[in-house]
Amino acid sequence: MSFEAFGQPLLTFPDADKSPLSIRAKALVFVDPRSRQLRQELEQLAPRSISVLIRGETGSGKELLARHIHRASDRGGLFVSVNCGAISPTYADAELFGYAAGSFSGSASSRAGWFGSANGGTLYLDEIGDLPLPIQTKLLAALENHEVTRVGAHQPSPVDVRLVAATSIDLAQAVAAGKFHERLYHYLSEGQLELPALRERVGDILSLAEYFLGIYSQRLDLPVPLISEAAQHLLEAHSWPGNTRELENVIHFALLVSTGDEILPEHLNLPEVPASLVQIERQAAQLVKNGTAAELSALKSLLESLSQTL
Repeated sequence: MSFEAFGQPLLTFPDADKSPLSIRAKALVFVDPRSRQLRQELEQLAPRSISVLIRGETGSGKELLARHIHRASDRGGLFVSVNCGAISPTYADAELFGYAAGSFSGSASSRAGWFGSANGGTLYLDEIGDLPLPIQTKLLAALENHEVTRVGAHQPSPVDVRLVAATSIDLAQAVAAGKFHERLYHYLSEGQLELPALRERVGDILSLAEYFLGIYSQRLDLPVPLISEAAQHLLEAHSWPGNTRELENVIHFALLVSTGDEILPEHLNLPEVPASLVQIERQAAQLVKNGTAAELSALKSLLESLSQTL
């Protein structure tokens, strides 16, 4: 499946309707300058065999970035995604590294575990900071030695797995607090990607909004409305604390409550921001990014003008 918004290509997966991924996890745009820079960094890392640590806020699209790394690499194996927070502390060894037949009551056959399932491919560990410390130690050993020992097995099994991990916390602070394995952190730090929050890549917002609008319109068999100019300004001005996840929900809601052929600000259920404040925010963001004298002068003039009207 492919889709374009505002003339910009969206990264999507084939056979999207059959995919277990959410709508949000099927599209990633590289329109904003920060996103384009991220894509360059990603494409440099993807062909290499090193592990990668993706840092970003919850809901910002870290798993999709990991999938893109896998697809841009030359690895022919599976992409295996694991939420570390959902791993059972009791059976973490067996879930990650597998187990031999007869290791547990009723286990007549062996299992490869998540690590073995990713052999030849990529293992994605979401929120790796949630892994218990003893498992972190075994994970590091498996990565360094390229082998795992299944629970109940007497001999290790060779594996070829590339690890892509993600975190929404500062793992360096977790290391300092004794909650994360220091050597594993340094192992992961060889390849790092910082995924900016949606509010920091404003250029991506409208493309993603158009994508969600098109997909939900198709699913609900509804005409695809336009996003009015006023609604576009409101979308770009919102801080998006919930990132892409929040944007998807807002667009879904707007489609269901709109009655005409346009999405209007009142359909978005977002707090409206005065136009002057939006203008200040945009110019301030540009100033922080580029730091030019011209931008500083323009921002100063805007502040003086605003102060006279208040």
